[in-house]
Amino acid sequence: QVQLVESGGGLVQAGGSLRLSCAASGRTFSNYAMGWFRQAPGKEREFVAAISWSVIATYYADSVKGRFTISRDNAKNTVYLQMKSLTPEDTAVYYCAAGRTAYQSGTSPGAYAYWGQGTQVTVSS
Repeated sequence: QVQLVESGGGLVQAGGSLRLSCAASGRTFSNYAMGWFRQAPGKEREFVAAISWSVIATYYADSVKGRFTISRDNAKNTVYLQMKSLTPEDTAVYYCAAGRTAYQSGTSPGAYAYWGQGTQVTVSS
């Protein structure tokens, strides 16, 4: 059973930074793409960033491009999301997700089979 455990969320002032971590277990981590999604109150879950199994390719939503960086450490079975220049619009529950099919990447929720419990990020103005 694949398990994903996020950490690193919290309250930060606008312009600040946070780094989210997601520790994975239960299958060969390095064979699968990993992604981050977020859901704000009253809104649908939206794609934030993804990284391929090979680490070569990264993908970002336009709203976070240039501010957020996704990375992974396959030796530690962990994926990270470094967030900088945060704004109140970034306030949401952030979810880590593990790819559905080995060696394939995607930006839609359907491309991911496993989800973490979510970590709250709140940005105050």
